[in-house]
Amino acid sequence: MRPAPSLLLFTVLSGAGFGTLALAALGGATPTVWAAGHALVLAGLVASTFHLAHPLRARFAFSRLRTSWLSREAWGAVAALALLVPVAVTDLAGGLRPASWGIPGAFACLGTVISTAMIYGQLRAVPRWHHWTTPALFLGFAAAGGAVIAVPGPSAAALCVALSAGLAASFVFGDRRMARLSLTLEHATGLARFSRVRSFEQPSTGPTWLTREIVDGRPRLRALRWLAVLLAGVVPAAVLILAPGAVPLAAALHLAGAVVARWLFFAEARHVAGLYHGVPLAPKDPSEPATSAKD
Repeated sequence: MRPAPSLLLFTVLSGAGFGTLALAALGGATPTVWAAGHALVLAGLVASTFHLAHPLRARFAFSRLRTSWLSREAWGAVAALALLVPVAVTDLAGGLRPASWGIPGAFACLGTVISTAMIYGQLRAVPRWHHWTTPALFLGFAAAGGAVIAVPGPSAAALCVALSAGLAASFVFGDRRMARLSLTLEHATGLARFSRVRSFEQPSTGPTWLTREIVDGRPRLRALRWLAVLLAGVVPAAVLILAPGAVPLAAALHLAGAVVARWLFFAEARHVAGLYHGVPLAPKDPSEPATSAKD
């Protein structure tokens, strides 16, 4: 699929921001941490509006709470920010508070991240997303990013390394899972039990929104996968251990890795509609030429 820059920024920045706010709520935080968390969340929310054809209609996202993960995400974000107001004010005023005060806000932050992930995880038409690893990775990035900013140290470094391991595993086992599905044009047409199906004409006479946005024969991008694994967790962990004072550098490296990983999340996803265009669900080896519905 074609990743929209606004979606990349929204999911990465808001995820790291809510992770930061959740940890700040549970353990107390300095004004800098609270400011960083809120800045990331607000920047992500602003970025999300650029993906809308009519940004003024964003208010309608709140109208389908019972049936829409997008609506749950919107309400979760508002609830999290509202619940964290008294907690943040207490910390900023230098007052003492029990950690339990921050639990509702922290859960709202995590719920918002899960809701964001489930917008994609619920889609059966994109098998790579329709798996428990989607919300797990979104939570992993939120936890690691939040830890780097809110509680930098050995624990944050360990979370970053765990995130890198999980991300690498998701690439490997995700490819294997797609290959095992063995979905073909025969399955797409419902004729698999009769005979082999061959396409003699393209499904459309010219480029469409479908072929531009969600049907792409992009191969596996191993170099970018390695870059995502290293930048998202391994390198920030090394910075936190070897240069404990370089927290901004570690956070910047992690966010850069998160952007690369999220770009791959969108770019390597295959919609089942691609089967009609001769694009298999399992990504090709990078040594093979890419195919596209536009060809």
